[in-house]
Amino acid sequence: MGKIIAIANQKGGVGKTTTTINLAASLAALDKKVLLIDADPQANASSGLGLDISAIKASIYECLIGESTLREAIESSCVSGLDVVCSHIDLVGAELELLNIANRERVLLQLIDEVKQEYDYILIDCSPSLGLITVNALTAAGSVIIPVQAEYFALEGISKLLNTIKLIKSRLNPALEIEGFLLTMYDSRLRLGNQIYEELKKHFRELVFDTVIQRNIRLSEAPSHGVPVLMYDAHSKGALNHMQLAKELVSRERKQK
Repeated sequence: MGKIIAIANQKGGVGKTTTTINLAASLAALDKKVLLIDADPQANASSGLGLDISAIKASIYECLIGESTLREAIESSCVSGLDVVCSHIDLVGAELELLNIANRERVLLQLIDEVKQEYDYILIDCSPSLGLITVNALTAAGSVIIPVQAEYFALEGISKLLNTIKLIKSRLNPALEIEGFLLTMYDSRLRLGNQIYEELKKHFRELVFDTVIQRNIRLSEAPSHGVPVLMYDAHSKGALNHMQLAKELVSRERKQK
């Protein structure tokens, strides 16, 4: 049965979508069957995997409002073993449309139920907000990865996200756990990056991934070519970091079993 992981942080620009795309591709490269659900109206995870948003038959928006099943919205990506449910700018309006639906926080959970047996991992790329779509993602997920940018204000706002997770855990999804905090955009030349990592370790201990995602130009360039960094430059720091992250995630899961 698929392990469902939301990648969330309401702070924008922390490398959330980059993490989702490249972790998904790296897990697929480790022979895992992966589904990426793009739950961000900007649809960057969809275009970053080479999918043409204007040509898809159904997006996560149609699924959430009951016009499509999740299975009907699944598209193959450029990576073998990695499927995608694309997003669309219309998703912005879905929050209002969901308000009139019973159990509106559990719509995504019910949609995923149909296909979760077919995947080893289901990754949900959340939007940089704590709105109803993100609440749906956290209610559907078994765990959440929180990307944290290696910068001065990195820890600001984490308490707000942790409160939301605590609330969802107590009211909607008792099984929700923090998979880990992931330091992104790390520059080993700057003392600040090391300070942020130490600060994270001090507060969250074993919840912090050993892997850090370093600043890397190839990682930034890959989405404009519609491929993950693994296919753009497999020897780059960005590709190696995400492969290491995928291995760490798989190894953590083995230890938990």
